[in-house]
Amino acid sequence: MIKVLLVDDQQLVRAGFRVILETEDDIAVVAEAADGAEAVALAARERPDVVLMDVEMPRMDGLEATRRIVAGSAAGGPAVLILTTFDRDDYLFAALQAGASGFLLKNGTPEGLIDAVRILARGDALLAPELTRRVIATFALAPGVLPKATPVGPARQRLSSLTEREREVLVLVAGGSSNAEIAERMFLGEATVKTHVSRVLTKLGLRDRTQAVVFAYEHGVVTPGSPHAPSQG
Repeated sequence: MIKVLLVDDQQLVRAGFRVILETEDDIAVVAEAADGAEAVALAARERPDVVLMDVEMPRMDGLEATRRIVAGSAAGGPAVLILTTFDRDDYLFAALQAGASGFLLKNGTPEGLIDAVRILARGDALLAPELTRRVIATFALAPGVLPKATPVGPARQRLSSLTEREREVLVLVAGGSSNAEIAERMFLGEATVKTHVSRVLTKLGLRDRTQAVVFAYEHGVVTPGSPHAPSQG
């Protein structure tokens, strides 16, 4: 059973999501929160598998709540799916920096919402490679948005644990490549690429490939102008 926490300041919106999700035998809504502060408390108490998080809310917004939920969770903690009516790149990138595993607009379909919950519950990320490229091109390559420092301390140690092939996979993931594109570039099977990606995430202590993109730019694995960084044009 997939346990879901609904977070939105509009009661009717929460009620609608509950009706959609609870038509499925494998999904249960375990709690609802009307703001980010309440969400943080309920996430710690209820231990949901997936948190559906609104962005603009009173007291504490969804981005700060996401940051606190992810930071306060051990490995295997809840995956956060950002749900918003605003198709804004700044929200999207801030959500990824906060540790969200997916981003979905509220004007989607009920089937899309159900699929998204299942995708995040099994540990995958909900961010298409094309969307990854858009985020990187808009923000990660903009001066001053992400530090491009040489990794130090724990980050350096984690990176040093990667094999040469795993580091190459990380670079390609950070460039927005899908598993199929990585497989073609490295002359590997997609199943092998998936295994490499999984090992990279485990060694770096990351939840999914979207967090790997942020990590790679934050710690200088990929920098603006590098061969695998997407251009803005």
